[in-house]
Amino acid sequence: MHPDVEKILLSKEAIDEIVDRMAAQINEDYAGKTLLCVGILKGSCVFMMDLIRRLTDVDVEIDFMVASSYGSSAQSSGDVKIKKDLSRDIEGIDVLIVEDILDTGNTLTKLMGVLRDRKPASLELAVFLEKDLGIERAIKAKYLGGICPDEFVVGYGLDYNEKYRQLPYLGTLKREIYS
Repeated sequence: MHPDVEKILLSKEAIDEIVDRMAAQINEDYAGKTLLCVGILKGSCVFMMDLIRRLTDVDVEIDFMVASSYGSSAQSSGDVKIKKDLSRDIEGIDVLIVEDILDTGNTLTKLMGVLRDRKPASLELAVFLEKDLGIERAIKAKYLGGICPDEFVVGYGLDYNEKYRQLPYLGTLKREIYS
């Protein structure tokens, strides 16, 4: 275990089971179709690559967006900035937004609104984890891996200040690292 990690929440094996379950549902829902998976960088990259490798019944295309409301802080500023947009038109296309974690939902609500205005055939959301904040979000993930505690989690693509993404598990970061 990394010395900055307080405890492991999900092992690599548990993560694999979650991704398998989500991929099975997506395979069933989009069997025989072409699906554009849009990863929200940088956090979703590890999850998205694992997920699309399991989409065996779907023709998968990929694109990426970069949006941020965090910067180098541990708390969302609420100010969402789109730093990289899609490289193609999505009108008439089935689109699946792939994200690592659903926190307040502000970033994804804005992105989904922007993409909905571009008239895709369908627009859904796949989120590895939803943070248990005890709030009602304006957005819901059709494909959800699980719920995590309201703690700062890292690993499996999730970071703090661009570190810890490479960890093969999901763990909680020691408070003294981000306080």
